[in-house]
Amino acid sequence: MSVLEMKVPSPGESISEVEIATWLVKDGDYVEKDQAIAEVDSDKATLELPAEASGIITLKASEGDAVKVGSVVAHIDTSAAKPAGAGNGAAKKTESKPAVAEKAPEKKEEAKPNPMPAETKKPVEEKSYASGHPSPSAKKMMDENGVSKVNGTGKGGRVTKQDVINAMAGGFATESAQGWGGTRNQNREKMSMLRRKVAERLVSVKNETAMLTTFNEVDMKPIMDIREKYKKQFADLHQVNLGFMSFFTKAVTEALNLFPAVNAQIDDKEVIFHDYADIGIAVSSPKGLMVPVVRNAEKMSLAEIEAEIKRLAIKAREGKITPDDMTGGTFTITNGGVFGSMLSTPIINPPQSAILGMHNVVERPVAINGKVEIRPIMYVALSYDHRIIDGKESVSFLVKVKEMLENPERMIFGGKDPVQVLLGL
Repeated sequence: MSVLEMKVPSPGESISEVEIATWLVKDGDYVEKDQAIAEVDSDKATLELPAEASGIITLKASEGDAVKVGSVVAHIDTSAAKPAGAGNGAAKKTESKPAVAEKAPEKKEEAKPNPMPAETKKPVEEKSYASGHPSPSAKKMMDENGVSKVNGTGKGGRVTKQDVINAMAGGFATESAQGWGGTRNQNREKMSMLRRKVAERLVSVKNETAMLTTFNEVDMKPIMDIREKYKKQFADLHQVNLGFMSFFTKAVTEALNLFPAVNAQIDDKEVIFHDYADIGIAVSSPKGLMVPVVRNAEKMSLAEIEAEIKRLAIKAREGKITPDDMTGGTFTITNGGVFGSMLSTPIINPPQSAILGMHNVVERPVAINGKVEIRPIMYVALSYDHRIIDGKESVSFLVKVKEMLENPERMIFGGKDPVQVLLGL
């Protein structure tokens, strides 16, 4: 018998331990080379563990176990012959899908500890797993997140894990929501390694920095007018939509150039200033908030910024984001407005020294040239580390961002008024 030891590879330079989040195979299963056999959580991202060879697998760790990088988590018997009929398994499952799909709601109903009233639950459960039966990992994610209706795109309409991720990122209809059970039961679940690390970092920021927040408001009408006028032409030419985030990123990079302390960070008794702007963009994913980094954003056009944000956001939502994608940022932008937030005080993303919070756009009465007008207004917030950023710098930085957003042409001329550039002032 020839046995291959499956060891945990290093997800990143600073990561020494990971957690087995989900086994995608069972003990004794026959696996193919490069088949995903497990999902592992590090303190920065969730990664898939592929089989290094074909054979019969023996699991050496359980879900939820914390294991060191380099530890053996499974054995693969590479001398084992492929079981007879193993190659036809998918076809057999496909042929029996209709029957399985009809039984799936019954299984879920039996296992659910807090069942809803029959008249409420039945319509939802009849639509569960809309196009086919879910894979084990997809069903586990659906059960954990209370998801009952997902369209399958896999072979024969099978619901894959990616289908569930896409559905969660896109939102659900009201009819798929789960109701209260009313039993007063409690459910205790272990925090993932990623969530534990986020919690530690948030607490350390509050304890170790002199964090303050300054606020302002932005009249979004100029940018909204530009988007309305050019969005179709922009999308046709660049194959990405023209959103608010590219305008904010561009305005931030110009303001950072004028106020370098906002783009700096503390290292022991020294301050590190950066001659570049690597902007972290907070995006929501099924695993929680991720902050991938747009490198050298100061050199990018609006179209390039939009394309890079889209690429990173898709990777985050598909669970393919890597630690390298999220390290090295010098400043962060977070947009709570997509969830309806009116105002907040964002927490600094260490070791950075500042973070900009965007919020929802609401029509408000404002004074324009002595008259009251209704304008689309967004409140913005800058949280900063007062140890290296003075109040004057933080306020001036946010005012500069506001000025460029309300006068988008200034982004073209490095924060200056076009007339000043023309006159050489």
